Amino acid sequence: MKLRRTKKKGERFMARRIEEMESVMIDGIRCCKGHPIPFGATLTAEGQINFSINSADATGCTLELYHNGQEKPYAQILIPNEYRIGGNYAIMVFDQNMDDLEYTWRFDGSMKPEEGLRFNPDISLLDPYAKLISGREVWGADPEHKRPLRGKVIMQDFAWEGDRQLEIPLCDLIIYEMHVRGFTANPDSNIRHKGTYSGVVEMIPYLKDLGVNCVELLPVFEFDEIADDRFYEEKRLYNYWGYATVCFFAPKSGYAASGAYHLAADEMKNMVKKLHQNGIEVILDVVFNHTAEEDENGPTYNYRGIDNRTYYLLDEHGRYKDFSGCRNTVNCNNAIVREHILDCLRYWVSEYHIDGFRFDEAPILSRDTNGNPMKNPPLLETLAHDPILCRTKLIAEAWDAAGLYQVGSFPAPDKWAEWNGHFRDTVRHFVKSDGWAGPDLIMRLQGSPDMYPTRQIPSTVNFVTCHDGFTLNDLVSYNAKHNEANSEDNRDGVNDNASWNCGIEGPTDEPEIEHLRNRQVKNAFTLLMLSRGTPMMLSGDEFRNSQIGNNNTYCQDSPVSWLNWCDKDTHADVYAFFREMIHLRREHPVLRRPGYFTDRNSSGYPELSFHGEKAWQFNRWEPFWVFGFMYAEPAADFDVSEDCFIYCGVNVHWEAHSLELPILPDGMTWRLFVRSSDERHDLHPQVTGVIHLMPRSSAVLIGKRYTDDSARG
Repeated sequence: MKLRRTKKKGERFMARRIEEMESVMIDGIRCCKGHPIPFGATLTAEGQINFSINSADATGCTLELYHNGQEKPYAQILIPNEYRIGGNYAIMVFDQNMDDLEYTWRFDGSMKPEEGLRFNPDISLLDPYAKLISGREVWGADPEHKRPLRGKVIMQDFAWEGDRQLEIPLCDLIIYEMHVRGFTANPDSNIRHKGTYSGVVEMIPYLKDLGVNCVELLPVFEFDEIADDRFYEEKRLYNYWGYATVCFFAPKSGYAASGAYHLAADEMKNMVKKLHQNGIEVILDVVFNHTAEEDENGPTYNYRGIDNRTYYLLDEHGRYKDFSGCRNTVNCNNAIVREHILDCLRYWVSEYHIDGFRFDEAPILSRDTNGNPMKNPPLLETLAHDPILCRTKLIAEAWDAAGLYQVGSFPAPDKWAEWNGHFRDTVRHFVKSDGWAGPDLIMRLQGSPDMYPTRQIPSTVNFVTCHDGFTLNDLVSYNAKHNEANSEDNRDGVNDNASWNCGIEGPTDEPEIEHLRNRQVKNAFTLLMLSRGTPMMLSGDEFRNSQIGNNNTYCQDSPVSWLNWCDKDTHADVYAFFREMIHLRREHPVLRRPGYFTDRNSSGYPELSFHGEKAWQFNRWEPFWVFGFMYAEPAADFDVSEDCFIYCGVNVHWEAHSLELPILPDGMTWRLFVRSSDERHDLHPQVTGVIHLMPRSSAVLIGKRYTDDSARG
């Protein structure tokens, strides 16, 4: 009874508080002065909706309210000047049905492009802080009659059931880069909710079987996939990758099976929760270097019409500077923009439990308001030390389109890791028999200590392939890119792929060529999994998924860019090999050591040693095609059950070679774990003295005390 009386008393107090608010009627809507913080549209405890937005240069601001899907607003609320504080406009509206409400903004001000001012009160603008966007609820729907993009108000009431960031150490991650739609869009994925967040959930058993413990998602912030009206042979081209953000706080509704019901936020949160429940972290690829508004000839979604010269880098004539290759550059180290980016990342960590972020063209985050690189960029340092983000992984793509290449020198503390493009290039060249890349490969295997002398090993995110470029299959199947379907006369995409087609360009039924390609794919993956650092693989590489030689599928929403799940059966031996190598890495801490240690450990052996065709004899400074390397994993140092040795022999020569194996302590024997030339990877015969490698092949052996013939590494 007491609780009931207290509840009724609280309800009466709240009702009286609402009545006592100093409100006015504007265009038929009851309103009152709003709260400047938080920005965006927020449902208050009393049931009102608070709207808040900033513009340093605007002279006026109007809030537009729509019923869902209606062409014209049912209310246009000119924000009273007394509701403005500095550059902030905040207003609270009463008695609105949030489920049937969409909203936009209009701003008054000068149209003086030469001064960087581009206000146009005739254009309805998206709220940069909108938590959900309407208009693109179904992927690619009705491009001929595009609905305008508008903000939606959502409840922050998802049932997380105790979920939180997993906080897996970076060095222990095996990252699987994927496109949410492309991962399951193909009909042969045989799941119910193809191309969606729910589709990813359906595929969690697959991810667990493969062994990865982190997915890195290509952009999932709202973008307009039908922004471009381009075709190739009557097939529409899409903004498929999503590197053209229209709202940094809203999940892509077209990736939600429930998008038409405005439930994309809940569906994405459920995906994160289910992945976490299965021990898999989630990293988002974020694009703060540019927006979808492009240059002065591009569309106006929000920033240009709200506060153009605050959000973009402009020259002395008000024209857009382009360091991103996408026609504009975000003014990342402006104080207002810096806070906007921080607010965004904090929101995704607190409301979506995201484990980390990969920053596209991250050097732009280090440029000052004139576009010049800074030694101590305030944004990067703030991100590294922010109290909300302090345990969130931050990964930089440390190069931009203007030529600023900062791999190994990204201006940030140890908190930041980097995509290591040097690792990618070195492995590609070595695997295709460029012996001159051998000495450099030795450094990459160690975690690139030459590039990160003052950092820890996890600073290097190692990869051979990613979304941008050839798949691993195409890397060994094509000498040149084949991007004609992108409708750019094959001019787009990089020309230097360090690829080799193994003798025939493209698909073939020639058994020897196919066997060679299998070996080459496995060779590259072996080096990736046995290198120190944080490995990242491209989704589909584990079964030789192909993009038919297209190394830039940014506009291809088709089987070209979707994973072909039939390949998993066609290349079952490749999948089995990848799975074995992933599980090997997860089971042996010596492969994941976070520090640079190559001296002898308690096993009495060097923790990481390199060998030639004779054990312990190797000139690492001259070009080579054949070598071996060995990890010594002592039980005492790594809290494992017993001492263990992992040896990898690599032959990228076009002739067969044999490698002498290092002698093990008494009672230990070598057994084959996997060999890239084999089609079965569940047999583990004992190997004595030497390992024989056929041309362009590799082998991994485990040395320890085996108790019976069925023991495995």
